[in-house]
Amino acid sequence: MAMAAGDIERLIKERFPDATVEIEDLAGDGDHYAATVVTEAFRGKSRVQQHQMVYAALKGNMGGELHALALKTSTPQ
Repeated sequence: MAMAAGDIERLIKERFPDATVEIEDLAGDGDHYAATVVTEAFRGKSRVQQHQMVYAALKGNMGGELHALALKTSTPQ
């Protein structure tokens, strides 16, 4: 079962309320997404740490309901 883009955004926003989140369905199949997440919580963190934080926010859905997620993370400018 695929995961809806709105569910991905909701889970990320629950963990990072200040975040700007953009979700794009890459293949139109509800299974392959790209997400851009901008939040102050990433300040001082490496790119790997930022991505791990997003994966943790998805509460174990990566590899299950959510097959592929290309991440672009940053702090506010």
